[in-house]
Amino acid sequence: MTLDKAKRGSEIQILSISDPHSRSLLMRMGISEGSSVICQEKLPRGPVVLRCKRQEIAVGRKLAQCIHVK
Repeated sequence: MTLDKAKRGSEIQILSISDPHSRSLLMRMGISEGSSVICQEKLPRGPVVLRCKRQEIAVGRKLAQCIHVK
């Protein structure tokens, strides 16, 4: 399943990030493969907001489609 299909409020684990450039950007924000995050919010036709530790990070839908989660 990809991140854009995650349900709001669910705890998810990042399995893989297919785009190498996006992988490095997310690693700078503290999100990497194997990280556990919470899908805080899904805005209609907008970003997916993730909560990782004490910060919230908005991930665009196109990028969310490249992130495989469980």
